[in-house]
Amino acid sequence: MTQEELDAMMNGEIDDIDGLEFEEEPSNEPLKSSDDDEDVPHGYNDDTSHHWPLPATDENKMVHQLDDVTKESEEKASEIFDIIEDISNNLMDKEETLSSVVEVLKSNVEIFKTLSVKFPEVNTFVSQLEKNEQALASTNDAVETLQTSGDSIMSVMDIMQYQDIHRQKIERVINVMRALSKYMSTLFESSVKDEDRVSSAQHLAGDTHNDLASTDDIEALLAQFGN
Repeated sequence: MTQEELDAMMNGEIDDIDGLEFEEEPSNEPLKSSDDDEDVPHGYNDDTSHHWPLPATDENKMVHQLDDVTKESEEKASEIFDIIEDISNNLMDKEETLSSVVEVLKSNVEIFKTLSVKFPEVNTFVSQLEKNEQALASTNDAVETLQTSGDSIMSVMDIMQYQDIHRQKIERVINVMRALSKYMSTLFESSVKDEDRVSSAQHLAGDTHNDLASTDDIEALLAQFGN
């Protein structure tokens, strides 16, 4: 196929593609597996990949990827907040339970102190006094640990607020990119319709090659326009 025939086909002047003659070119080994061949332009391999832009798939569309990042980030952050909130509630419940235990142990300590003074010859009262005092000290340590853990969780939740700030920054970048895209589209607009334009010349003076488009080149080009 010549350049003029290619331009005519792109302008809708040629409907019967099968009737055109194409120059066959040797195919190179594709960069991707056969499952992904539909996304890879003809001749796209390790040696020629630097000549091609990446195919316009969902994996390579920048704004599409950033939208996915913000969406997934917000969802995961919400899940993390839910887990942290459950942990915080459990800690507060255990702290309340231990506070009740502390009150009981304090009462026991006062009772055994009184009994030890009145009946110093009874070793059981002295022994129980020591055990309750040790239990009271351990319980107070556990309460302090729960309180410290609760404070740490609140700090984590405060730090997680920065995730929302980062999401907003990414969304601002997306908005700028979209605005630039619309601006560039407006910048390239023309009052002349494509079908009214003069077909491009097949070759120009000074060209160092006379390559013609192959069938695979046309199909790859149409596939990219479709994306």
